[in-house]
Amino acid sequence: MELVAGSYEQVLFGFTVHPEPQASGDKEQQQWTPVADFTHHAHTASLSAVAVNSRFVVTGSKDETIHIYDMKKKIEHGALVHHNGTITCLKFYGSRHLISGAEDGLICVWDAKKWECLKSIRAHKGHVTFLSIHPSGKLALSVGTDKTLRTWNLVEGRSAFIKNIKQNAHIVEWSPRGEKYVVVILNKIDVYQLDTASISGTIKNEKRISSVTFLSDSVLAVAGDEEVVRFFDCDSLVCLCEFKAHENRVKDIFSFEIPEHHVLVTASSDGFIKMWKLKQDKKDPPSLLCGVNTDARLTCLGVWLDRGTDTKERPPPAAGPSSEQSEISKKDSGDVVQQEDTLKPNSKKCVLSGDSNKPVKGNSLSARKRKMVEMQEKKKRKKKI
Repeated sequence: MELVAGSYEQVLFGFTVHPEPQASGDKEQQQWTPVADFTHHAHTASLSAVAVNSRFVVTGSKDETIHIYDMKKKIEHGALVHHNGTITCLKFYGSRHLISGAEDGLICVWDAKKWECLKSIRAHKGHVTFLSIHPSGKLALSVGTDKTLRTWNLVEGRSAFIKNIKQNAHIVEWSPRGEKYVVVILNKIDVYQLDTASISGTIKNEKRISSVTFLSDSVLAVAGDEEVVRFFDCDSLVCLCEFKAHENRVKDIFSFEIPEHHVLVTASSDGFIKMWKLKQDKKDPPSLLCGVNTDARLTCLGVWLDRGTDTKERPPPAAGPSSEQSEISKKDSGDVVQQEDTLKPNSKKCVLSGDSNKPVKGNSLSARKRKMVEMQEKKKRKKKI
């Protein structure tokens, strides 16, 4: 597996994690080992979002671009330049679709095979601050600076419902089964039930919330502008446990399951990425598996799991976007900067480097972005000379 984290310093970090063999009778003391794999400085501004599927890692930035990394081949695959504003959120659905949101108010649906924009939706009057895809792939939720919560029909690529929420929310997240969702406003979490589309309860955190992730259908992990991570029960609204994860505020959290392990990953402004083994009873704090210091101010986090056999696309859920390809296959102008940059070894680390080709599709590059790409190419040519 590979930990990937973006930073204010414009760098994407990659660490390969090697789980140690589990000693019989000593499960609590198990330690994993993260090894530096690569650092990459592709963006010209701080990184703001990262998303991962079975093959690719994508990063969004304040430089208004999305960069694509092929983790199987260890190369940079290209860049998407459709948005005109900071990329605020990136979400994959399966291996076929990527959805992006940005401060330009747009939500874009991308074909993650051909990297073409299938649909560009004017989603919010202000910024799109966050989005979440329903487990079925049929629906998505988005929140923005226009004080609305919007439901999207992804099959038809249109708005399904708009709810005025009186304040600007900055996070929205579906539960794993899609029966509930949470909307975060500052330090407050409103829990909604899908069947009623109404608030069933409210959770309050000590400080402003920076990230949430569901550990189960009812348990939500919450991180904010503090060193502590808390687990809340979304039904009883009770705090099940809290633990000190870092020395500074926690910027992002992510959870995943592999055989014999349920893992929580945290990234902080203190520069550390940490992996925690979750207990079966979420009232018990997790145990630390490993930590690594990037010496950077981290902003976003993802975990790439090399599934090996997962290269074949899994059958999509009934009526999910992949099975409705014909209904969302209307293509917008190209917007892809193609490039094949290889990962080059550098002692223990690798650095993504190489030449960027000129845009192969579309003419939607703004003058500023076109100049930025041209300047990068000139710099690389000078280095070669």
